[in-house]
Amino acid sequence: QVQLVETGGGGVQPGGSLRLSCSTSGRIYSGNSMGWYRQAPGNQRELVATHTAGYANYADSVKGRCTISRDYVKNTVYLQLSRLKPEDTAIYYCNVRIHGVDYWGKGTLVTVSS
Repeated sequence: QVQLVETGGGGVQPGGSLRLSCSTSGRIYSGNSMGWYRQAPGNQRELVATHTAGYANYADSVKGRCTISRDYVKNTVYLQLSRLKPEDTAIYYCNVRIHGVDYWGKGTLVTVSS
């Protein structure tokens, strides 16, 4: 069973930055996709960014403001968010896909407000 734990959420003013981290309990290979999704109140969960075998993919809403990275030794994935907007407010979930099975963390709340 793979367990994921997200950290780094919190409150930030518009224009600010945050770095989210997600550590995993199991061995994750580079070919396993790891990523971040988010869910705002009243909305469905949506893709933010994924990282697979060295390639990163971003949602249009965060392109240019977001960087996903992985530490293969620590089995950790990071999400650097910058120039944050109020519409970025959501619970951010870490995801890893292994052999077609999705594993999720419990999420970390990011609130962007002045």
